[in-house]
Amino acid sequence: MPSVRNEFVDYVVELMADWARVSARRMFGGYGLYREGLMFALIVEDELFLKTDTGNVVQFEQAGSRPFVYQSRDRTVQLSYWSAPAASLDSPAEMGEWCRSAYGSALRAQAAHAHVARAGKSAKGKRK
Repeated sequence: MPSVRNEFVDYVVELMADWARVSARRMFGGYGLYREGLMFALIVEDELFLKTDTGNVVQFEQAGSRPFVYQSRDRTVQLSYWSAPAASLDSPAEMGEWCRSAYGSALRAQAAHAHVARAGKSAKGKRK
């Protein structure tokens, strides 16, 4: 079954093509963007947000980006995704730089998660 797409998603994926092969998947009313199965960006209401962490969030702040925020039933939630700088949406080279930064953040998060999972398994094994 073909996925439902929109022009902005197709444009962003094409803009990122010089950097890497990127796929888009529908999720929660938006799209997740993936490289090699790892999500590094999301699109919500035709706005691109890129993955951040302590290693790159200052770059996004200095570029005038803002965090992705949504309202749950009882609180405001801020995710570790920040809006793509406007200039990156006009330049494949600049988009590639921001994508490299976001993908690096996603890789660090994946490594940290794997480390925590291994530590948890190790602790369970010692209790036996």
